[in-house]
Amino acid sequence: MAGKPARPKRKPARTAVAAKCRFCRENATDIDYKDLNVLHKMVSSQGKQFARKRTGNCAKHQRMSRRAIKRARHIGLLAFAG
Repeated sequence: MAGKPARPKRKPARTAVAAKCRFCRENATDIDYKDLNVLHKMVSSQGKQFARKRTGNCAKHQRMSRRAIKRARHIGLLAFAG
């Protein structure tokens, strides 16, 4: 094993800065079920809600958005399916 050359040293990997949730950046205390522009960005064309990874929401605001989407659907502002 004496014939192997030494490996070059790697630079330490950069730590990624965590992207903040859109609602956390705006200091939103509540997600309004009547704000359809915001809710449409969280729902696919088939009516399925996007995951946290896709929307970029934190857990707290993902729960709030889920509740707002359900309320909008029951009132008839948002469709249940495409």
